[in-house]
Amino acid sequence: MKLDKILVPLDGSMLAEAALSTACEFAARDGATISLLRAAEGTTLTSDPIVAQVTAIREAEEYLAAVAKRLADKGTTRVEAHVWYGPAAVAIVEAAAVQKVDLIVMSTHGRSGLGRLVVGSVAESVLRGTTTPILIVRAGHAPVDVPKGVAEAKGAARV
Repeated sequence: MKLDKILVPLDGSMLAEAALSTACEFAARDGATISLLRAAEGTTLTSDPIVAQVTAIREAEEYLAAVAKRLADKGTTRVEAHVWYGPAAVAIVEAAAVQKVDLIVMSTHGRSGLGRLVVGSVAESVLRGTTTPILIVRAGHAPVDVPKGVAEAKGAARV
């Protein structure tokens, strides 16, 4: 499958940026454009919600511009930057549809159990909300939580 546009959602964390190298490899292989996406939401802790929204969007734009420059310095020049206002999963699903991307490359914390229940899973919400193919990149430090029965099955297969 030849890729023309790859969406990489970023939240400003090193974890999210772990998906960039994989996306850049695919982009270099196919000559694809990387579309960087940052969902922005103003905090409700301020007295002026409009100021909070403008500030969140400005910070997101500055962050994406810095990421695009880093990528350009490393040779990846076909990069777009987009800020969508709203919750992350909704922004990713909408951006993928509107931009007609071929692939979403994103990272995950790899949380399970109570941590996932409390924090939620943007990756899972995106997976359930789009038909666009998704490549989930697991951060090197993310915990591996092997489902019950897998370890036993591996042990039985070695016998």
